[in-house]
Amino acid sequence: MDQQNHNTPQENGDIAGAHLRHHHQQQQQLRTLWVDMYREIEQMKNFKNMNLPLPTIKKIMETDEDVQMIDDEALVVFACACEMFILELTHRPWTHAEKNKRQTLQKNDIVAAIRQTDRLEFLADIL
Repeated sequence: MDQQNHNTPQENGDIAGAHLRHHHQQQQQLRTLWVDMYREIEQMKNFKNMNLPLPTIKKIMETDEDVQMIDDEALVVFACACEMFILELTHRPWTHAEKNKRQTLQKNDIVAAIRQTDRLEFLADIL
């Protein structure tokens, strides 16, 4: 006879509750991440020392043939947006890895994070 793992209603409730608590914890961590990032940008005085190299960001932007000139302020705003995107794109998979009790980020963590986040859906085609 085929043995199946049957959870009691109590166990199913505990599993669902744990998943819900993890989801709320992840959402709170993301809110904190965004607030910290906004605060850091507001306090930034020297935009030449950003985490992402501005010349590289500019070079990427110029690959679009419709872009002819890029204002310095627009470049800084775009660089900040890129940094925020990268932070979120690493935070979400990291929480997935932690949920699975791992400390190593794996491709499947990134895939899961993208599939579970509506605004990252545009990345699904490159997975």
